[in-house]
Amino acid sequence: MNECLASPQAALPPLLRELTLPLLAAPMFLISGPELVIACCRSGIIGSFPALNPASSAELEQWLQRIAAALAQGPLPGSARVAPYALSLVVHPGNQRFAADLDIAVRHRVPLVIGSMGISTELVQAVHGYGGLVAHDVINTRHAEKALAAGVDMLIAVGVGAGGQGGTLNPFALLGELRELSDKPIVLSGAMSSGRHIAAARAAGASLAGMGTRFIATQESRATLAYKDMLLSSRAADVVYTSKISGVPANFLKASIAANGLDLREIAEPGEADIGQSLSHHRLAWKHVWSAGQGTGTIHDVPAVADLVARLRREYQQAIGELAQSLA
Repeated sequence: MNECLASPQAALPPLLRELTLPLLAAPMFLISGPELVIACCRSGIIGSFPALNPASSAELEQWLQRIAAALAQGPLPGSARVAPYALSLVVHPGNQRFAADLDIAVRHRVPLVIGSMGISTELVQAVHGYGGLVAHDVINTRHAEKALAAGVDMLIAVGVGAGGQGGTLNPFALLGELRELSDKPIVLSGAMSSGRHIAAARAAGASLAGMGTRFIATQESRATLAYKDMLLSSRAADVVYTSKISGVPANFLKASIAANGLDLREIAEPGEADIGQSLSHHRLAWKHVWSAGQGTGTIHDVPAVADLVARLRREYQQAIGELAQSLA
């Protein structure tokens, strides 16, 4: 690795240093299943999924067993190694499965656990108890300070333009402020969709990049064909940031909102009115109204994960090579 990009990588815990590419495929609600996680990890990047994607804690345990068995088969052709996987846990008190799902994560010794929507020292202590790592989603420095005080190992900086529950700050502005708080590893996310974006994140001081929307349009994702087709035909201007779908601020495709008979003018207005109530509940809202980040405009195909990772790696290597040459 070029010296100009080596420093952030050196800060990574040993578990995460031997990746094919410094990349975490983000945990995506209803989209990330065992198929996607396994393909990512066997291609040498961190695969992840939300604990709430399985319909129950019992099914979560089955998913973890399936993932462990598949990863034991080794890397896919073209990859030198198998990367660890991550499980995302919603810490918010409204998540009635938190305790049970955390217990399952501990019993299966999940390598990396990602906390979101709340800070839990219980989670940090439990995962550290078996030697696992804890990361936490943050959209501002206030969230980061709380996560660092709880003892997390990594921060996931969720900037503006990220798919799902994105923040409102420019990713690089957020990264700069977080770097002033801590030298711990940071995953930078927000409209990342190419190997050049990964290189830019690394050059700016991130240890890894986080990429979600690009992996919606893969063969292994659980998105429907119609969802993938809509993603391919959309651009950044076709993404709307609103809290009115499910009550949580997130990015959604305009065409999907309109297809569900919702008024785009009302959706675009600020406020906390929850139109998601008309879709019954949170899970149903996200099932029918499709999320995407602002990087959608550069996504034009639906490859297998292994092929996508190989492409991203070529783009990444070309970008850092050009940067190193320009600095020589």
